[in-house]
Amino acid sequence: MMPHFVSLPVLMPMLAGILLLLPPSGKNLQARRITSIIMAVLTFTVSVNMLNQVLAGEIFVYAIGSWQAPFGIVLVADVMSSLMVTLTSFLALVCAFYSLCGDDEAGSFFHPLLHFLLLGVNGAFLTGDLFNLFVFFEVLLISSYALLMHSSDKHKTQSALHYVVLNLVGSSVFLVALGILYGVLGTLNIADMALKAAELSGDDRALLNIGGMLLLIVFALKAAVIPLQFWLPATYASALPVVAALFAIMTKVGIYAIIRVYPTIFVDPENATTHIAQDWLWPAALITLVMGLLGVLASKDLRMIVANLVIISIGTLIAAVAFNTPGAIAAALYYLIHSTLVTAGLFLLADVIGKQRGKVAVRLVPAKPVGQPILLGTSFILLVLAVVGMPPLSGFIGKVWLLQEALSAEKAPWFWAIYLVVSLFVLVTLTRAGSQLFWRHNGQEPSETRATRCQMVAVISLLLCSPLLSIFAGYISEVTTLAASQVFDTSGLQHAVLGGK
Repeated sequence: MMPHFVSLPVLMPMLAGILLLLPPSGKNLQARRITSIIMAVLTFTVSVNMLNQVLAGEIFVYAIGSWQAPFGIVLVADVMSSLMVTLTSFLALVCAFYSLCGDDEAGSFFHPLLHFLLLGVNGAFLTGDLFNLFVFFEVLLISSYALLMHSSDKHKTQSALHYVVLNLVGSSVFLVALGILYGVLGTLNIADMALKAAELSGDDRALLNIGGMLLLIVFALKAAVIPLQFWLPATYASALPVVAALFAIMTKVGIYAIIRVYPTIFVDPENATTHIAQDWLWPAALITLVMGLLGVLASKDLRMIVANLVIISIGTLIAAVAFNTPGAIAAALYYLIHSTLVTAGLFLLADVIGKQRGKVAVRLVPAKPVGQPILLGTSFILLVLAVVGMPPLSGFIGKVWLLQEALSAEKAPWFWAIYLVVSLFVLVTLTRAGSQLFWRHNGQEPSETRATRCQMVAVISLLLCSPLLSIFAGYISEVTTLAASQVFDTSGLQHAVLGGK
């Protein structure tokens, strides 16, 4: 593969964003839509091609401007980063298509912002150093601020303001952490940091750990881990549904950063099989699961329930990261793909249902019947079965795999008990929500509003991902297992990025 190919998942969204701001796309809605969809398809295509290339096991490194690491900026494509880039590009394509039903008309810059967000997320997955991880975080955050304000009202503005302030604080902490780490190690290249961190001792080691814990706070904020999760439900529930669906990948960037950074750099010198964040992540994961469940039980509408389901998925993933074994990380990556696609599908389906129920939208109160009860009801049942983890859909495979990997952990009984109880109550809550949305009516005639073709194509595309993840579970588990093995192969990363240095 040409090494320049690694840069395309970053360059294509950047080019798309620029083209969408210039004439004729900048002035004409139809031209903007066509350009956006074509560029999203091209970005997805190059992402799939890159994933196909790295599955042979080789790590591809692209040095920008031919400045080699650790001094230059490098993009690193291994199986995990390529898998995440492909997932993000697919989700962006589906959301761009869904927005054609009219959501992109609520503001002038939806499509450019979508592609700039894709640029930031793909860059965060591919970057090989922490400073550019910070840069790509800022790119995706600035785009997300603007997307949150898309078609905004007073309530949305208030939720967006909380999100902006929290992330500005997070960015400040990120910079302080980078300053400490650079002062101690003299580099921010991840492979080079791993090499030099292994040689530290005494006060330098203590400073390294302080920098690592500050980074953990930033990543936990991005991932919405307890006690930094309180911004997520209101923000996601108040965003435009297609924006909320796109944001299903945003919290996963924080999870990815924890998986990428801690088993590589911040390994305990007295026990090479653990890292400094592990002890903190265990209780945080279990409490996040419980808080997500409480949020689901307290929710008064479907969108708030789905937003809290995102928190439950984060708690599940953090528990797997805390196990810190290749098997657990492989299971976590499978579950991450499943949970991202299914929750995005639920956000979009909630929008379609809400538009057919009138003013009450998806509030769990009696309303007029939806106009397409069989189509929407069947889609709702399948997505609920997937998100709860009922066989034969992908949620069941991800859940069983995670529970199996938990057996090797000392605190496995706690995880088993809490996770299974959470799953049971989520199933009961979503069943009750479904009965409210589809069976309890206020006596009015059924809605005459119908879902548009592009809306249902987008929802069904995400819905079908769950059975496809089950059908091809064997192949996908091999891919995630290879990705996990590369995560723990620090010497392989150093050889690919630094060569013989």
